[in-house]
Amino acid sequence: MPNGGKLVLGIDLGTTSVKVIILSTETKQIIAKQSKEPQANVPSDLGIEGNKQDVPKILSAVHNCVSRLPKDLLRQVKSIGICGQMHGVALWKTTGSPEKEDGTFKLEIDRQSVSHLYTWQDARCDKNFLSTLPQSKSHLPVHTGFGCATLFWFARNKPEKLQKYDRCGTVQDLLVNLLTGSDEITMSTQNAASWGYFLTDQAKWETELMANAGFPVNLLPKSILKPGQVAGKLRHPWFGIPAGVPIGVALGDLQCSVLALLKEPDEAVLNISTSAQLTYVHPSFDPNDCPESGSIEYFPYFNDKYLAVAASMNGGNTLATFVKTLQHWAMDLGFSVPQSKVWEKLIALGQEESAVSTMEIEPLLLGERYDPDKTASVTGITLNSLSLGSVFRSLCSGVIRNLHNMMSQDLLKAKGIKRIVGNGSGLVRNPVLQKEVTNWYKLSLELGQSGDAAFGAALAALASN
Repeated sequence: MPNGGKLVLGIDLGTTSVKVIILSTETKQIIAKQSKEPQANVPSDLGIEGNKQDVPKILSAVHNCVSRLPKDLLRQVKSIGICGQMHGVALWKTTGSPEKEDGTFKLEIDRQSVSHLYTWQDARCDKNFLSTLPQSKSHLPVHTGFGCATLFWFARNKPEKLQKYDRCGTVQDLLVNLLTGSDEITMSTQNAASWGYFLTDQAKWETELMANAGFPVNLLPKSILKPGQVAGKLRHPWFGIPAGVPIGVALGDLQCSVLALLKEPDEAVLNISTSAQLTYVHPSFDPNDCPESGSIEYFPYFNDKYLAVAASMNGGNTLATFVKTLQHWAMDLGFSVPQSKVWEKLIALGQEESAVSTMEIEPLLLGERYDPDKTASVTGITLNSLSLGSVFRSLCSGVIRNLHNMMSQDLLKAKGIKRIVGNGSGLVRNPVLQKEVTNWYKLSLELGQSGDAAFGAALAALASN
């Protein structure tokens, strides 16, 4: 049994699941973990252009996960690290203490006091709308789904919505705020950069530019902290975790995933879950000398370094859409096939040599941030390429080829990258996708161990102590 006060709690609020882990500070090993899918997606009044999630459901999933961790371990937690899905925005207003009359603490917020979480997948800010926004001086362009773009949209289309609240942040910033009970909203440079209109070299918002364009700058987090800095202390005991435990400023899930996986500077990280990202640490990036905007963007990492990131909107979600489509076709024909059986059969057929074909699928169902008008397409269809295995193999190849078009094998080799570390359920569970990674990049692929963002969040909290 670990010694008292030698454990760290890591929390990740992902797009589709919440994960919590307890990390031993002595061994750097995970000694307990829980996860839950909050099923938080909410139908949008904008149809497919909108994408939002139910915040109370996400918080309830966090509370549930922590409640299922061993209480004797929770009592030994010395710090808490939190990360979550980037780019999205939630708004809320000051609320009273969440402590109950009997002195217990429950992680929750009244529905009337919080908006939905408008996620990174939100597409309400089309190209025409984005063209009307002021030109940012940041090296990071503003895309739909980015917090500041979404807030600009509300300011112009539904200003009454903004008047209900007095603060905003990512959903992980909200979690930190509820746990610390602070009147001040803190935000890390990682999450701020993911919103747009943030100058990373100066760690400040472009408030004058934004205010002149009608942006509600009064809502923006004013306390910007570096990754690893403490945002506050746990206000109430929480399932045995003592009050007063320091809580790190909320971080980005991408950065925490990379922190958890990278061991050597000659490694790149490939994460395929809902979306897909290929990234490596750029040790000497200067935001004032950034190349022209393109398919690679540079986000703040740790220790004043940056990540070079090829972030695709089309990852595991594309494959999941194909699986659901097959299910619907089967139902139209009068059959019901469990999703697990569809996946199992596709992966088996996709690994057969006969699955290799001339078919090329460009699986851009969601477009890409650098080219939002992109759509999916299929070429090279022949009589011999229409088997289920061939279609699935071509689809997996298309997911990786799309990443390769954004960040090529030649570029990685020029940066001294010799190996790819893979992570994310979409990749780890799919040998066909793994085979396509090695086909396209001609580099060894090692599936990461303990690569969850929750693990990285715990490591970041540990490093700050």
